[in-house]
Amino acid sequence: MTHALPPKDYEDLIRLIHERHDQMSKTYQRISVFLTQNPNDVAVQSVNAIADRCGIHASSFVRFAQALGYKGFKELQSLFQRRLATAAPGFEARVKALETELHTSGDRNEFGFLSDLVVRDIASLQEMLTDIRQEDLVEAATLLQHAETIYLIGQMRSLPVVELMRYQLTMIGKRCILLDSAGGISTYVARTMTKRDVLMAVSFRFYAKEVVDVVDEAGARGMDVIAISDSTLSPFAKSAKVLFPVPEHDYTFSRSLAAPMCLAQALTISVAARVQQNADAPRIPTVTGT
Repeated sequence: MTHALPPKDYEDLIRLIHERHDQMSKTYQRISVFLTQNPNDVAVQSVNAIADRCGIHASSFVRFAQALGYKGFKELQSLFQRRLATAAPGFEARVKALETELHTSGDRNEFGFLSDLVVRDIASLQEMLTDIRQEDLVEAATLLQHAETIYLIGQMRSLPVVELMRYQLTMIGKRCILLDSAGGISTYVARTMTKRDVLMAVSFRFYAKEVVDVVDEAGARGMDVIAISDSTLSPFAKSAKVLFPVPEHDYTFSRSLAAPMCLAQALTISVAARVQQNADAPRIPTVTGT
């Protein structure tokens, strides 16, 4: 997969990785996923540190870069460093401060576990502000606003995200159907979707097979699909009209839902502002007793 003229900026590099991903070896695919999910880490860490995190020998990263036309990994890494240097003002300093706090806390007790999660979540939320594009938020909110019915699917640890969206969208008057796994008929219910509907899918590595199958089939039928996943190289990339990549960082126990939950709420608030014609103070009505 040698590329004679290597990309000169980060965006072109990511575009090339996407174009060639399906033809790459399994090792190169794993490297590609890490690069696209962790651009800030790639910018500041050594190739040996990155390789250790991936469980792949550092020489494979060097060969990967050379296959794309670079002299070595450092030349490829420079694109990630330039991207980080031009990020939102103060972002690099905040990320480094958070990483320092994370690496120096070290307490293996109840409060230490809480501190680790909070620090990692803050870093993920701040990264999301630089990675999520305004035009994608606008397009997704527009699709959800005009959908006759919003179908939602997410399984295992992604389920709370779509459950929250179903509650909030229902409370602002949008018709929603949750494609849950009960009864084993979610795939068949999904086939009742029409071109007037929208499918909202959430899944992270390792991707729930039924969710991937539903998204693939919806995409093949020309349905509008909005997806939240962990990478632009996720199985949703080829079918989603709007894909929100929310990279997941290493957690010792379980990956947090703070960032995808925040994004899901931002989408529903955007829809509420449109439905209520109130951009200043959109609100999700609450359930009150009688």
